[in-house]
Amino acid sequence: MSHDCCSQPGLMLPADALARMRQQVAPLDAEEWVSLEQCPGRVLARDISAAIDLPPFDNSAMDGYAVRANEVAPGAELTVAGKAFAGAPFEGECGPGQCVRIMTGAALPEGLDSIVMQEVVQVEGDKVRFTETVRQGHFVRGRGSELSAGTVVLKAGTRISAGEVGVLATVGVADVPVRPKLTVALFSTGDELKAPGTQLAPGEIYDSNRHALRTMLSAMGCEVRDLGVIPDDLELVRDAFRRADAEADVVITSGGVSVGEADFIKVVLDEMGQISFWKLAIKPGKPFAFGRLPNAWFCGLPGNPVSSMVTCYQLVQPLLSHLAGEPAQPALTLEARLQDNLRKAPGRQEYQRGILSRDEDGSLVVTSTGAQGSDMTTSMSRANCFIILPHDQGDTEAGSLVTVEPFNAVLGGL
Repeated sequence: MSHDCCSQPGLMLPADALARMRQQVAPLDAEEWVSLEQCPGRVLARDISAAIDLPPFDNSAMDGYAVRANEVAPGAELTVAGKAFAGAPFEGECGPGQCVRIMTGAALPEGLDSIVMQEVVQVEGDKVRFTETVRQGHFVRGRGSELSAGTVVLKAGTRISAGEVGVLATVGVADVPVRPKLTVALFSTGDELKAPGTQLAPGEIYDSNRHALRTMLSAMGCEVRDLGVIPDDLELVRDAFRRADAEADVVITSGGVSVGEADFIKVVLDEMGQISFWKLAIKPGKPFAFGRLPNAWFCGLPGNPVSSMVTCYQLVQPLLSHLAGEPAQPALTLEARLQDNLRKAPGRQEYQRGILSRDEDGSLVVTSTGAQGSDMTTSMSRANCFIILPHDQGDTEAGSLVTVEPFNAVLGGL
């Protein structure tokens, strides 16, 4: 009787693996206060409530004239009593038969209730003649119309980007409570790995994984401690793990977790931690290790470059988001029409690399980047999405609707 690889003991789907990781890892509960200028990329530790109404006063949404709506009619004429600017309100009195020249953002003068755009009036000296009626409250931003004081504007667990910084500044927050920045220690293992820019000897390759992973981790706001390439030497590997565990929340390695590779990582992990080696039902990226060291969590990524990036996208980054206190949120996926025939054997969930675009009708279509070898880093640089093929699916024909997960792309440009 034949069995696909998913029936092998210890092999699990990536979603199940991630769920298990999240169950074991508790988010960091510490907090620190940073300035508004220092908070981008950080995760909020507390809810943020507005201390003021927004807007804090009635103000004009247009350049024009502040009026009493019941005094405006076709042919009606009012006298301009003064001007109101943003930051320089009109401080006089505006009596019956009068109006105030007003600029966008300026406070609405007391007793006036509407704004007439400057483009639809006739001005002669200090007289303004109207050509139409106006609805009361027209072009007035009412106090508290966006939100009232005490309203929660940002929830704990929100990662702060430009939009959130704008909200914090708008409600007057200068110091922001955030989760600690995650510290991640990263190193590659292998005698064959050499630094880019050096001369390769026979059998040697450049260490690309660590540089790609460091970029991905830094983009998440992590403090990355790059320990470099560790040769296949038991004492050096042991020392690297001790250093990494002492100074990081998470230790990430690349290479050394596949069957048949050097045993030094496995030996050290058996000495130091509680580790489960998983053979995930994922392609690329089948070999993956996760567990606990004395002080840090551990993720062992495959040595093949594409495998390491795929598992970082699908497992490590969601785990780090969870550890940082962000709520679990599934990755954005879309449906697109496949433009190529894709080969696949049932048994593992595949993340083939694709190029997502729109056809002449505006529909989403996806094209394969070509050969999908786990050593082909160019398949990642050419791609802007994963084509996700379920574990029980076989070959997929052109014209089929498939699920894609965008990455390295601005969705607004699609």
